[in-house]
Amino acid sequence: MSQSEIMLIFEQMNPNQQKQILQKIKSEYRQVLIKYFSNDRNIKEKIDKLINGIFCANIPVPLIIELHMELIDEFSKQLKVEGRGDYSSLLLDYRLTLIDMLAHLCELYRRSHTSKI
Repeated sequence: MSQSEIMLIFEQMNPNQQKQILQKIKSEYRQVLIKYFSNDRNIKEKIDKLINGIFCANIPVPLIIELHMELIDEFSKQLKVEGRGDYSSLLLDYRLTLIDMLAHLCELYRRSHTSKI
Protein backbone atom coordinates (compact mmCIF):
# COMPACT_ATOMS: atom_id res chain seq x y z
CA MET A 1 0.00 0.00 0.00
CA SER A 2 1.27 3.45 -0.80
CA GLN A 3 1.35 6.20 1.78
CA SER A 4 -1.31 8.15 -0.10
CA GLU A 5 -3.64 5.14 0.05
CA ILE A 6 -3.36 4.88 3.81
CA MET A 7 -3.40 8.57 4.67
CA LEU A 8 -7.15 8.55 5.19
CA ILE A 9 -8.35 6.84 8.30
CA PHE A 10 -10.62 3.94 7.42
CA GLU A 11 -13.67 5.43 9.15
CA GLN A 12 -13.28 8.64 7.14
CA MET A 13 -13.25 6.83 3.81
CA ASN A 14 -16.35 6.60 1.70
CA PRO A 15 -17.72 3.06 1.15
CA ASN A 16 -16.01 2.75 -2.24
CA GLN A 17 -12.62 3.73 -0.75
CA GLN A 18 -13.15 1.29 2.12
CA LYS A 19 -13.95 -1.50 -0.32
CA GLN A 20 -10.85 -0.72 -2.41
CA ILE A 21 -8.49 -0.63 0.57
CA LEU A 22 -9.94 -3.87 1.96
CA GLN A 23 -9.51 -5.55 -1.43
CA LYS A 24 -5.88 -4.40 -1.55
CA ILE A 25 -5.26 -5.62 1.99
CA LYS A 26 -6.94 -8.93 1.17
CA SER A 27 -4.77 -9.35 -1.91
CA GLU A 28 -1.59 -8.63 0.04
CA TYR A 29 -2.72 -10.87 2.88
CA ARG A 30 -3.43 -13.68 0.39
CA GLN A 31 0.20 -13.45 -0.76
CA VAL A 32 1.40 -13.58 2.86
CA LEU A 33 -0.72 -16.68 3.48
CA ILE A 34 0.57 -18.39 0.35
CA LYS A 35 4.20 -17.73 1.26
CA TYR A 36 3.96 -18.00 5.05
CA PHE A 37 5.18 -21.59 5.35
CA SER A 38 7.65 -21.33 2.48
CA ASN A 39 11.31 -20.40 2.63
CA ASP A 40 10.56 -16.84 1.56
CA ARG A 41 13.16 -14.75 3.37
CA ASN A 42 11.11 -11.59 2.88
CA ILE A 43 7.93 -12.83 4.58
CA LYS A 44 8.52 -10.85 7.79
CA GLU A 45 9.05 -7.68 5.75
CA LYS A 46 5.84 -8.38 3.81
CA ILE A 47 3.97 -8.86 7.07
CA ASP A 48 5.46 -5.66 8.50
CA LYS A 49 4.48 -3.69 5.40
CA LEU A 50 0.95 -5.06 5.49
CA ILE A 51 0.56 -4.44 9.22
CA ASN A 52 1.91 -0.89 8.91
CA GLY A 53 -0.72 -0.17 6.28
CA ILE A 54 -3.46 -1.69 8.43
CA PHE A 55 -2.26 0.29 11.45
CA CYS A 56 -1.94 3.62 9.62
CA ALA A 57 -5.38 3.26 8.06
CA ASN A 58 -6.80 2.29 11.46
CA ILE A 59 -8.51 -0.82 10.09
CA PRO A 60 -10.57 -2.48 12.84
CA VAL A 61 -9.13 -5.81 14.02
CA PRO A 62 -12.44 -7.67 13.50
CA LEU A 63 -12.18 -6.81 9.78
CA ILE A 64 -8.71 -8.35 9.64
CA ILE A 65 -10.03 -11.52 11.26
CA GLU A 66 -12.94 -11.52 8.80
CA LEU A 67 -10.54 -11.17 5.85
CA HIS A 68 -8.49 -14.07 7.20
CA MET A 69 -11.57 -16.27 7.51
CA GLU A 70 -12.72 -15.35 3.99
CA LEU A 71 -9.32 -16.25 2.54
CA ILE A 72 -9.16 -19.57 4.39
CA ASP A 73 -12.68 -20.36 3.17
CA GLU A 74 -11.64 -19.53 -0.40
CA PHE A 75 -8.57 -21.77 -0.08
CA SER A 76 -10.72 -24.58 1.32
CA LYS A 77 -13.20 -24.32 -1.55
CA GLN A 78 -10.36 -24.30 -4.06
CA LEU A 79 -8.90 -27.46 -2.52
CA LYS A 80 -12.29 -29.17 -2.80
CA VAL A 81 -12.66 -28.08 -6.44
CA GLU A 82 -9.23 -29.55 -7.13
CA GLY A 83 -10.27 -32.80 -5.44
CA ARG A 84 -7.92 -32.24 -2.52
CA GLY A 85 -10.56 -31.70 0.14
CA ASP A 86 -8.64 -33.97 2.49
CA TYR A 87 -6.00 -31.21 2.73
CA SER A 88 -8.53 -28.76 4.16
CA SER A 89 -7.53 -29.70 7.71
CA LEU A 90 -4.05 -28.34 6.95
CA LEU A 91 -5.59 -24.90 6.65
CA LEU A 92 -5.93 -24.90 10.43
CA ASP A 93 -2.17 -24.29 10.53
CA TYR A 94 -2.84 -20.90 8.99
CA ARG A 95 -4.24 -19.77 12.32
CA LEU A 96 -0.58 -19.19 13.09
CA THR A 97 -0.49 -16.58 10.35
CA LEU A 98 -3.42 -14.76 11.91
CA ILE A 99 -1.80 -14.92 15.34
CA ASP A 100 1.45 -13.60 13.88
CA MET A 101 -0.34 -10.75 12.10
CA LEU A 102 -2.29 -9.79 15.22
CA ALA A 103 0.87 -9.97 17.34
CA HIS A 104 2.61 -7.55 14.96
CA LEU A 105 -0.41 -5.26 15.10
CA CYS A 106 -0.51 -5.39 18.92
CA GLU A 107 3.17 -4.52 19.03
CA LEU A 108 2.56 -1.46 16.85
CA TYR A 109 -0.29 -0.37 19.11
CA ARG A 110 1.90 -0.90 22.18
CA ARG A 111 4.76 1.13 20.72
CA SER A 112 2.47 3.94 19.65
CA HIS A 113 0.93 4.08 23.10
CA THR A 114 4.25 4.08 24.98
CA SER A 115 5.69 6.78 22.70
CA LYS A 116 2.85 9.10 23.71
CA ILE A 117 3.61 8.75 27.42
